[in-house]
Amino acid sequence: MIRLIIPFVLVVTGLWAWNLTTSAGHWSVYDQGLLLSGWLSIALLSLTMMLALRPAWLERPMGGLDKIYRTHKWAGILAVAFAAAHWLIEMGDDVIEAIFGGISRLDDLHYSGFIEAMRDAAEEVGEFAIYLLFAMVLITLWRKFPYRYWRYLHRAMPALFLLLAFHAAWLAPLDWWQQPIGWLMAALLAGGSLASVLSLAGRVGRRRQVQGKIVAINSPEPSITEVTLDLGRAWQGHRPGQFALVTFNRLEGSHPFTIASADSGNGRVTFLIKSLGDFTRNLAHKIDVGQPVTVEGPYGCFDFNRRNRKAHQIWIAGGIGVTPFLAWLEAASAAHQPAPEADLHYCTRNADRDPVVERLQALCRDYPGIKLQIHDSSKGESLSAEALSASESPGARAEVWFCGPAGLGQSLERGLRTAPLRLSRFHKEAFQFR
Repeated sequence: MIRLIIPFVLVVTGLWAWNLTTSAGHWSVYDQGLLLSGWLSIALLSLTMMLALRPAWLERPMGGLDKIYRTHKWAGILAVAFAAAHWLIEMGDDVIEAIFGGISRLDDLHYSGFIEAMRDAAEEVGEFAIYLLFAMVLITLWRKFPYRYWRYLHRAMPALFLLLAFHAAWLAPLDWWQQPIGWLMAALLAGGSLASVLSLAGRVGRRRQVQGKIVAINSPEPSITEVTLDLGRAWQGHRPGQFALVTFNRLEGSHPFTIASADSGNGRVTFLIKSLGDFTRNLAHKIDVGQPVTVEGPYGCFDFNRRNRKAHQIWIAGGIGVTPFLAWLEAASAAHQPAPEADLHYCTRNADRDPVVERLQALCRDYPGIKLQIHDSSKGESLSAEALSASESPGARAEVWFCGPAGLGQSLERGLRTAPLRLSRFHKEAFQFR
């Protein structure tokens, strides 16, 4: 996220600085602040819209679709912050005029009738759109707002972007379009507008969608639903650890679920779905065998083949986060691959009632190099960075693969970063796309 957003902001700011004039004074500071905040806002919104297309070619350099969507989210939030600054600066012109006198150079520009009319319209549209943008972000950050309603509100974002693009394009100084900053903004506005049109037309992810049906539904425990789908020959296969966007109900929309089975080549995939929200709660009673489904994917770079082969491997699964590790072990067994070596830590609320424990133990029996450790919270057993560090040799290089609750992942990563062991990398996925 940071490695894309910060360079992006620096590039836009640098090209804005290229166009700075030598004039000074209160109104010059006002004008340049208004331009910079507006440019940064619309540039980041353009980036947000283009990332929403789920570009597959960016997955590997950015570390997976989950990282792309996290960047999409924070670029949008930062864009709104700059939009708020832009709005506040615009609202402050009367105060500056009352204190210092004079007028903004931008307000002093006069154009022919048509251009002036379009600029007036762009200013009114921009003010209306920015209020809607503020409301959209507040609703997005309000976690209790139901996803199924938020999803429809979020689909209006492309139309909102087109209004803001109209505002930015017509109110930008005309001479800027002949400068590098203008060339960059023209490209970003074009890219963001194209992405918005594709999104409004329902074309996002269409090429990676496959139609299938449910062939089996099981409930190994009340809070988990195991669903097996038959996607036929249209499914191009997947790598262990990847996930897919699954649509059981068109009104509800798609949700990301990690694929819990290895690719068998017959178009069948299995998902272990934890009851975490309104839709997934009692999912087994909301779906039926034979029901059609839409699956988009696969996505993700949680791929054990990308491991650092010189580092000791530590696998950490929390609850339903065990699914990619099940797929890894099943794939290795089916392909008769050399036995991997890793410490596998599985954190569960109650090992005696958890059906995954027995499945994990059975898979690990075939691999002596996998040291399985069960951490049962009902017995007061918990996993900590200190315990992980103590089990490693001082100064040893380790690579961690984590899938589980975000809070646990953050705590372990913070602790391991300061531990004596040399942490090569901490792999984790972020499924909070909202």
